[in-house]
Amino acid sequence: MKKTNFERFEFQPFLIDAIKDLGFYKPTEIQERLIPTLLKGESAIGQSQTGTGKTHAYLLPLLEKVDASKQEVQVVIAAPTRELASQIYKEVLKITQFCEEDKQITARCYIGGTDKQRTIEKLKTQPQVVVGTPGRIKDLVQENALFVHTTSALVVDEADLMLDMGFIEDVDIMASSMPEKLQILVFSATIPEKLKPFLKKYMANPKYTHVAPKQATAAKIEHVLVPTRHRNKLTLLHNMLLSYNPYLAIVFTNTKKMAEEVATSLAQKGLRVGRIHGDLSPRERKKMMKQIGDLEFQYVVATDLAARGIDIEGVSHVINYELPSDLDFYIHRVGRTARAGYSGVAATLYDTSDEDAIIKLEKMGIEFVNKDLQKDEWINLDDRNRRKNRQKQVDEVNVQAQRFIQKPKKVKPGYKRKRQEEINKYVKRQKRTKRK
Repeated sequence: MKKTNFERFEFQPFLIDAIKDLGFYKPTEIQERLIPTLLKGESAIGQSQTGTGKTHAYLLPLLEKVDASKQEVQVVIAAPTRELASQIYKEVLKITQFCEEDKQITARCYIGGTDKQRTIEKLKTQPQVVVGTPGRIKDLVQENALFVHTTSALVVDEADLMLDMGFIEDVDIMASSMPEKLQILVFSATIPEKLKPFLKKYMANPKYTHVAPKQATAAKIEHVLVPTRHRNKLTLLHNMLLSYNPYLAIVFTNTKKMAEEVATSLAQKGLRVGRIHGDLSPRERKKMMKQIGDLEFQYVVATDLAARGIDIEGVSHVINYELPSDLDFYIHRVGRTARAGYSGVAATLYDTSDEDAIIKLEKMGIEFVNKDLQKDEWINLDDRNRRKNRQKQVDEVNVQAQRFIQKPKKVKPGYKRKRQEEINKYVKRQKRTKRK
C-alpha cells in the first residue's frame, strides 16, 4: 500500500492503518499546522471553513494520546447540532476500529432526542471519548452519570454556530467541571466578538491557526444570478429545478416558516421533497437524514442548519431562494456542492433589493454569471451593472462639459439655453470619439 505522509507524525500503528483506509496521503494545511501543536498537548483555536479537514486535524492527535488502559473520560467533543455530532462520532469509529483488541478505545455519542434514562444506565462504564451536543453532555454531568473531571482535552466544534444557537453557556458549565489544566481546542469559521470572553476565560496562550481559503468557494462552482423580475418566485424555483434536473439539490431559505412554505409548494407541484429545519423532532430529523443519504429525495429544502458541518453527499446544485442576512452563510451554503473535485451549480434568485448584498459577495471574490430561464431555456443576460456603468460614463462626460464650457462673465438673455446647447454638442462629440 502507498506510504502516507502522515507517518512522519509518528502516530501509533492503528492510526496509520486508519489513515490509509481513509485514503489520506497528504495532510491538509490545517492538519499540517495543528497536528504537531496538539500532539504537544497545547490549546489551540482553529479558524477555517468547512471542507478543510479540521475534524481529522484534532481527532488524530487526540486519539493518539488516549490511554486505553484507563476506563475514564479523556476526550470530550461538543458540536452544536445532533447531525454534526453523529457525523464526528462516525469518523471516530472509522479510526478506532483499527485498535488492537487489548487496546480498544471506547467512544460514545450523546445527543438530545435519545432516551436519557437508558443512557444513564449504560454509563456504569465510562467511555474514553465522548462526542455529543452540549445540552445532553451537560445534563449527564449534572445527573452525576458522566464523570468529566478526568478529561484531558475538550473540543468545541463550530463555536460561532454554538454561540448563535445559545449553547456556549452549556459548554461553559461542562468546562467548569473539568480539570484546570485542560487542553481546549476551539474550531470556528468566524471568531465573533461575543465568543472572546469564553476564549479568554479558558484559554491562556492558545495557538491561533487561521487557514484562509485560497478562494472564497470551490473552483468548480458556477455561481448563477437569476432575476425574479416580479414573477412568482415559487413558480420560477419549480421551473429551475425541473430544468436543472439535479442529482441532488438543496434549496436554502432563511426561516423555518419559509422552508415549510417552499417545501409544501414544491410537493404540491409533484416533486418529492425532503426538508431540514429546527422544527422537526429529533426522530423526524434522524429519519430525514437517513432518507437523504439513501437518495429518496432529489430535492431538499433547508435552513442554514444544514449549511454548517453536515456532510450531505452528492449535492450537484444549491439554490438560494433567499440570500442569507449573514453573507458568510452564502459560503457555507454553496460549500455543500462541488466537493471532492466534482463540479456544482449555486443559483441565487434575486431582486433589486439584494443588490448591496451581491456587491459585497463580489468583493469577497464570488464571480457571478447572469442568466435567466425563459420558456424552459437558459439564456445568458448582459451584466446587470452594464446600464449603471453606462449611466456613470454619461454623468462623467456631463461633468467634464460643465467644467469645459464655463458660464460667461457677462450674461445676456437666453445664455442658459445657449450654454446647454454647447454642453449637448460637447457630450455628442465625446460619444462619437469613444465609438471610434
